[in-house]
Order: sequence, then structure tokens, then C-alpha cells
Amino acid sequence: MALSKRELFQKRRLRVRNKLRKVNAGRVRLSVHRSSKNISVQLIDDIQGVTLASASSMEKDLGVVGKGNVEAASKVGAAIAERAKAAGVTEAYFDRGGFLFHGRVKALADAAREGGLKI
Repeated sequence: MALSKRELFQKRRLRVRNKLRKVNAGRVRLSVHRSSKNISVQLIDDIQGVTLASASSMEKDLGVVGKGNVEAASKVGAAIAERAKAAGVTEAYFDRGGFLFHGRVKALADAAREGGLKI
């Protein structure tokens, strides 16, 4: 029997996270979540179990509320790079979850790299 889209997404998400966890032990994780209307990102320290910084397209000060496009993702990526510097984080590994590295997810990663975050 064929797997549902949700089951395929869950398998892909676990596969990506487990591979990254083996390679990048001890580094901070940049975790992305994308919905149809918004995109959000968190810097997570898995060792201590705390979120160091976060940014989302739902924040009013970014000026992209309700816009789920590439430009909004770029602004969120730039915001997380600034907040990472403020938190003292210069290097993280990019956890795209089950989302493909294309479109909004790629735009967010590129903007974070341009902002000085090494991912």
C-alpha cells in the first residue's frame, strides 16, 4: 500500500535530522518550519534543550505578515542572522526538516548566510 504524503514527509524529516545529528554533533541547529502562508526558524541548542533565537514571518516588525513568498523568507533569514549574532552564535547546521531545499527554504538559508551566519 502506498504511503500518504504526511508519512513520506515524516520519513524524510527523520532521515534528514538523523544524518545531520551524526555529522554536526555539538553545533547549534537552525530548524525551519514552512507552512502555506508563513515561515519560521529557530536556533536550537540540543545539548541544553533551549531555543537561543527565533524569527518568523508572523512578526509585525518584519513587515511581511501573511506573506508566504520568497521575499518574506529572505527577511526572516536576515533577521535570524542578526539575532544569532546577538546570541553569540556564528555557526549552525541547517535542519530543513522534511522540506525540500528549494524556493522559500533556500531563500531563507541564503539570506542567513549573507547575514554572516555560517551554515
